[in-house]
Amino acid sequence: MNTSALPAVPIRNEAAPAAADGTRNGRVPVGVVAATVAGNALEFYDFVTYAYFAVYIGKTFFPAATPLGSLLLAVGVFGVGFFARPVGGVLIGAFADRAGRRPAMMLTIALITVGTLGLALTPSYQSIGLAAPIIVVLCRLVQGLALGGEVGPSSAFLIEAAPAQRRGIYASWQLASQGIAGLVAGLMGLAMTRSLGPAEMLAWGWRVPFLVGLLLVPLALYLRHHMPETLHAKPVAAVNSGMVGIRRHRGLIALAVLVIIGGTVSTYLGIFMTTYAITTLKLTPATAMGATVVGGLCTFVFSLVGGWLCDRYGRRPAMFWPRVAAALLTVPAFAWLVASPGAGVLFAVSGFLAALTAVSGAASLIAIPELLPRGIRATGMSIAYAVGVALFGGTTQLVITWLIGVTGNPAAPAWYAAGASVVTALAMLAMPESRQRALED
Repeated sequence: MNTSALPAVPIRNEAAPAAADGTRNGRVPVGVVAATVAGNALEFYDFVTYAYFAVYIGKTFFPAATPLGSLLLAVGVFGVGFFARPVGGVLIGAFADRAGRRPAMMLTIALITVGTLGLALTPSYQSIGLAAPIIVVLCRLVQGLALGGEVGPSSAFLIEAAPAQRRGIYASWQLASQGIAGLVAGLMGLAMTRSLGPAEMLAWGWRVPFLVGLLLVPLALYLRHHMPETLHAKPVAAVNSGMVGIRRHRGLIALAVLVIIGGTVSTYLGIFMTTYAITTLKLTPATAMGATVVGGLCTFVFSLVGGWLCDRYGRRPAMFWPRVAAALLTVPAFAWLVASPGAGVLFAVSGFLAALTAVSGAASLIAIPELLPRGIRATGMSIAYAVGVALFGGTTQLVITWLIGVTGNPAAPAWYAAGASVVTALAMLAMPESRQRALED
């Protein structure tokens, strides 16, 4: 990732007095943003890699009478990690609002390392029997705790670190880093599927991307260890902290959950595209992995576009209109893909839907923490994101796999995604505009 285009980040801290416009005089290198992005990308890389290799993981750990049964078990366990996210969001988010953003983000890196290492090294079901799927489930729970607690502190940090008029572009790196994760995971998958045959992929090839991700853990820990802290600008008012603050802003947090839903379903439909292309469209694994590369690249680029649009035109239009477009165009896009399955159409549909989701999603992840006071910014953001993703991200792949099996219609997932987009678009209309709003202490 090239961070040279970003300016130095003004950090709010006790040693740097506040200026008249609310910013701080102290400045730190852009490595601060890189530390946030690198750690976030690493955690999402490990999480989504599971989805990209769900076919092989299912056969390794979840033997079933049919390939569909094995795949359903694998994507079901993929969903298990999501149900740990609200717990991680509450616990680690509260920790970030009490102890600081940096220690919380250090903790999430440690947790994702444990979960990923366990998943990568667990022997197959044939080797150790029932212990294998049990270990995999536990590893997914640990990964879910980590990601549930990652988004809130990292989003809060980027919002608090940014210049007042550039919060959008800075905070958009939160979602852009997820695009980087998808891009790198897709490239790894593409390289593996082109280098290895099906038997080798099943035997050990799917484990390699997890192990490669672990090599970056020391760098992420080093970068985050040297981050400044943005929480302790001044004492937090009692009404804006702890459970009192959460209850006071519960309406906004509930609305934020609805805002998260549409992007979540679209995102995890995109992540599932690899498995969908192999099992439903009958395309080659290399072609299927190519779709994840395109999706990751578009998420990276258009998240930053969304951040720029937020700063120029406001949060609400930047998140609302792309979501309306997704509600209207997802079904026709899938109909085209089913009618003309091939690499070009697959890449076009994956990229187009990822771009719409990225612009809207980046704006959403900027608006929500801006509307929350500092004392519950990480916790409130974590709860909204983790609950929305747990309820819909964790079930999306299972639901769409089931829908295809029950209806026999390979375009059925598009209707599910379109419906979720309608709900989210309505919630976005109710969100206050926060572009010119000062961050609340």
